[in-house]
Amino acid sequence: MSFALRLRRPLTSSAAALLRNKRALRQSVPLSVRLMSTEKQYEFILTSRPEEGVALITLNRPKALNALSTPLFNELNDAIKTFDEDDSVRAVVLTGSERAFAAGADIKEMKDKQFSDVFKGKFLESWGLLSNARKPIIAAVSGYALGGGCELALMCDIILASPTAVFGQPEISIGVIPGGGGTQRLAHAIGKSRTMELVLTGRNFSAKEAAEWGMVSRVVPEGEGVVVKEALELAKVIASKSAIAVQAGKEAVNAAYENTLNEGLRYERRVFHALFATHDQKEGMTAFAEKRKPTWTHS
Repeated sequence: MSFALRLRRPLTSSAAALLRNKRALRQSVPLSVRLMSTEKQYEFILTSRPEEGVALITLNRPKALNALSTPLFNELNDAIKTFDEDDSVRAVVLTGSERAFAAGADIKEMKDKQFSDVFKGKFLESWGLLSNARKPIIAAVSGYALGGGCELALMCDIILASPTAVFGQPEISIGVIPGGGGTQRLAHAIGKSRTMELVLTGRNFSAKEAAEWGMVSRVVPEGEGVVVKEALELAKVIASKSAIAVQAGKEAVNAAYENTLNEGLRYERRVFHALFATHDQKEGMTAFAEKRKPTWTHS
């Protein structure tokens, strides 16, 4: 017996019971839940890691229907940056509530601002930082996605919509126009004529219309929580691929919106050629030839 053990006093019955209760409580809590306690806490969003390689961000201003404000976007940008720099995260899902993905920008924050305030303060500029993330972001939209909410969804790489989703850019009805990318990203997604109609009338449009126009990837079946479940499954599939190839694919597709066709084709070939310098290219092609599943090193 060690010297330390010989000097230790016997536990009293009450102390022993307390120790047993603490051990039992710790063992009853799943490891995944205990590990999540290290996740950073925010005021206006919730973050979690429900699947391997997948992060989930949930907008959390239920009383305001997830109205977007600068403090919320500061938290969202911080969470996206954290996950983008975390090698264990390879895809991100962004969602709101069943009733509202985000019902628009917080008008109370904007209504008394002057031109000098918004111009000098670069108002809304930081709201677009999400689109700089290198990892794919999937929007799971249910309920209202209006104004800034629609623009937030458009910043994401893939949009899945619940049948209850309602999109729109109603800013014209309060005397302004979209300021978070609505006139630009929407035009890229659905064309000039439809965008012009929506921006100048403020008309809302359904998930079905959004899918028909190519703005959303697809409309999922009805049911509470289905759109988030489908988005997480999609993210899980993406996270199972080579992370370096996924990021390269995202960059190449996004280049199509910024370059001419010839420039885009050149960029695509250069990225394709560059991937031959990666371990994952060798592993992927070797695994295919050997008829086995690849083991990615994401390098």
